[in-house]
Amino acid sequence: MPADLVQTYRAFAYNNAWANHRLLTACASLSQAEFAAERTGFFPSLQRTLNHIYVIDLFYVDALEGGWLGPKAWASEVPYASVAELKPAQRAIDQRLIAVCDALTPGRLSDVVRINRDTTIQIERRDRLLMHLFQHAIHHRGQAHAMLSATSVVPPQLDEFFAAGEAPLRAREFAELGWTEAVVWGG
Repeated sequence: MPADLVQTYRAFAYNNAWANHRLLTACASLSQAEFAAERTGFFPSLQRTLNHIYVIDLFYVDALEGGWLGPKAWASEVPYASVAELKPAQRAIDQRLIAVCDALTPGRLSDVVRINRDTTIQIERRDRLLMHLFQHAIHHRGQAHAMLSATSVVPPQLDEFFAAGEAPLRAREFAELGWTEAVVWGG
């Protein structure tokens, strides 16, 4: 039986969290100086790029939960200076996004989400906002992946989406995250 649309969003949330986990685990092998070093990219360091992912995740996940945090989410461009600080914070926001997607129903996908922009209120459909959030993270993780490839740390593979035949290859990471294939796929 094919996955329904709600399950697809759930899978994207889990894949997003897994990719963040893989990338931050790799970055944990860098020195603090390497993590913060200036590199080519829109946010010119791994530290700034990965913090940007966190900050924007915080902004949109809060809105998806019905919160009103708004631009306060980016009061600091680098709220977590080290990977050791950033990794648990990113994991927590990833868990919140998974919870948002776990609570989806087909009818809730078209619900309106109100986003506090301080001077305006942005109105978006929940499904479109989720797609935007996933695409944003994918884009910036790609930049971080390229930056990481310029270090001595081998970047993790991020270009796959839970191929069934590769479940044994991700079993250790799933165990680190407290997941099973059945949890991710709702079975």
